[in-house]
Amino acid sequence: MGLPSQIWQWPAYCLLLWADYFLPTGIRPQGANVKITNRGFTLIELMIVVAIIGILAAVAIPAYQDYTVRAKVAEGLFLSGGTKTAVEEARFSIGRFLGSGPVANPSYGLAMPTSVTGNNTLEIAVGGSGVITITFNADAAIAGKSLILKPDLNTRPGSMVWTCTSQGPTTIDRRFRPANCR
Repeated sequence: MGLPSQIWQWPAYCLLLWADYFLPTGIRPQGANVKITNRGFTLIELMIVVAIIGILAAVAIPAYQDYTVRAKVAEGLFLSGGTKTAVEEARFSIGRFLGSGPVANPSYGLAMPTSVTGNNTLEIAVGGSGVITITFNADAAIAGKSLILKPDLNTRPGSMVWTCTSQGPTTIDRRFRPANCR
């Protein structure tokens, strides 16, 4: 079947090409004698696609799980912003840290530690020397574990720099902590 020489022959030519491609041999129009081959995926092609998807899932799922835990830890740091401000104001206006003992929240005008909560944060407590402890309750990777924010007045005079750590039996795995806490 050659190319049509006249413009009015093109629709018929396109119809024959369509018929060659889509219709079974028994119902093709006259003159459409093009051999049709199977048009499907082979088993090996399907297996390759499944293997690629499996490899991508094996990498993506753990990375996503780590990301969600890091987001939960970030919530605690976000909630501690008001607590840090209260500690800084007290230190710079009075000249010392307030309160003593394990829970000094009321000395800084803050709610009790268990009242400062979020979806993933169990409590935010201020201890002696203005140390803030953020305890988490959500994901199994961080449940019952804590981040500790320590005020540092020596790094930049006239300002307070917060040092973030996680130590002891309530240590949060390094990969779940924000970059400034690693």
